Amino acid sequence: MRGIADTGFLVAFAARADAHHDWAVSLAARATDPFLTCEPVLAETAFHLRSVEVTLAMVTNGLVTVSFACDDHLSQLAALAKRFADRKPDLADLCLIRMSELYPRHSVITVDREDFRVYRRNKRETIPLICPPGV
Repeated sequence: MRGIADTGFLVAFAARADAHHDWAVSLAARATDPFLTCEPVLAETAFHLRSVEVTLAMVTNGLVTVSFACDDHLSQLAALAKRFADRKPDLADLCLIRMSELYPRHSVITVDREDFRVYRRNKRETIPLICPPGV
């Protein structure tokens, strides 16, 4: 399974009290390769978990790998920010949209179906998602 990890998935994976914890752990158990992510997602995850240590452990233990550098995609991120300004996307979401363009065979793993159903990659394509049931 190929995936791009969003903050909600990583928080659910690490936080046993999270409503989606079992889903996230089950999904991670089926992974054959690390999920891709970006530094803004890791920053958000550390903030929500209140633990840089736990967040970095997900990288060092191979759950995720950082596969995106904002510096290399500033103009595309700015264009996405303008296109989706009405939704007020955060930097992590913009990076994930761009990553979905760069890795079209990867689904975005998120608990944020509402926003990601609206976001489009390459201007018109829906972004394939993996979400917990009922979200």
